[in-house]
Amino acid sequence: MTSTRGSAGAGPAPGRARRVPPGPPRTATFSLLRKLALDRLDLMRSAARYGDAVRIAIGPRTLYFFNHPDHAKHVLADNSANYHKGIGLVQARRALGDGLLTSEGELWRRQRRVVQPAFQHKRVSGQADVVAEEAAKLVARLRARAGGPPVDIVRELTGLTLGVLGRSLLDADLHAHRSIGEDFEAVQDQAMFEMVTQGLVPMWLPLPRQRRFRRARRRLEHVVDSLVAERTARPADGDDALSRLIASVREEPDPRVGRRRLRDELVTLLLAGHETTASTLGWAFHLLDRHPEAARRVREEAVEVLGDRTPVVDDLPRLSYTTMVLQETMRLYPAVWILTRVAQQADEVGGFHVPAGSDVMVCPYTLHRHPEFWDSPEDFDPERFAPANSAPRPRYAYIPFGAGPRFCVGSHLGTMEAVFVLAMVGRELRLTGVPGRKAVPEPMLSLRIRGGLPMTVHAAGP
Repeated sequence: MTSTRGSAGAGPAPGRARRVPPGPPRTATFSLLRKLALDRLDLMRSAARYGDAVRIAIGPRTLYFFNHPDHAKHVLADNSANYHKGIGLVQARRALGDGLLTSEGELWRRQRRVVQPAFQHKRVSGQADVVAEEAAKLVARLRARAGGPPVDIVRELTGLTLGVLGRSLLDADLHAHRSIGEDFEAVQDQAMFEMVTQGLVPMWLPLPRQRRFRRARRRLEHVVDSLVAERTARPADGDDALSRLIASVREEPDPRVGRRRLRDELVTLLLAGHETTASTLGWAFHLLDRHPEAARRVREEAVEVLGDRTPVVDDLPRLSYTTMVLQETMRLYPAVWILTRVAQQADEVGGFHVPAGSDVMVCPYTLHRHPEFWDSPEDFDPERFAPANSAPRPRYAYIPFGAGPRFCVGSHLGTMEAVFVLAMVGRELRLTGVPGRKAVPEPMLSLRIRGGLPMTVHAAGP
């Protein structure tokens, strides 16, 4: 294979021959389609072996894969206006509607302005007690299962993150809606199916997947209607995300458009607000099980910093090793594993021509494993995030929350939630995997663990 390692450029340079990235031949279309359907991470790893800029022809589509920090900076930040949401998320719109995850242009900017205040650092910091209380409930549930049969940790973590989301952003109890996690699995499955099939399969066909998706959508719409009805009957102070969304749709001249917008935005908020953090924590507990020394250090730090109390927001900087474990987890298994875009105008990235209308991909999963920027990139090593070790690394070599204008609005809440949970669970409990059971990455809208993560709960040692 040829290798092309280069840094990003600006727009196309006039008078210079247009360079085309290397990549698999068109005869590889069938195998690439198979990987797109069955093993998307392997498709990304295969692309990275060609170099930092790769052209992948899959049937009628041509994908441009960029895997250098300078490329990521250019596409996601410097020239972000030229790159709208791309393959996968465009098709996911049929499943998710026009929420913050899939919308573009002025609609996206309006949606972002509406919810941004609910995620401001000061407000999120004020929710630290809510996060700690929900984490304490998780610890109690797990402690009650100590010594018993394995527990699906991902399912438990999903319950935790939904609890935090409901109380901190919606001022609502989501535990009453027990099917949310399962329903979002169906929505994600449908969204990825839309990506693989390019949205060519009619939604009305009575395929089992389609029927499951339609049932899930109906239940999620019922959840949204219930949340809105409860809030309308019991108005809050207007500071949380739900109040802001309800107020914003009142500006819509057409009430039907307003209801649809509210539904799409709440469904997206529910999905993004719980899925990514639950997936990240699942991977973190898997890695700590595989690396007992790191688990021991997390426990010792929690005991030293917290004693027997629950954490407060001022503890976050003191839980430094636990934060490093989280950062390393997000390096190896970034919940946002792929960022897809469509070039609106012709551009030049890394010295390579990108035609208008091209599908462009930046993959944090492979970027976080780039050997030029990460020593022993496949190894779990939280120390690489120690302050003394991170200075030489390019800013865009590590983008677990995305980058540029579409940087994850919930990054601070997700980080606080994950650090608190790792510290509180690690202080009191030890989670061990089931012998012979592997944690297999499943790249859906987030990088989740296929089939959940059964683990046995033990009391922590002395």
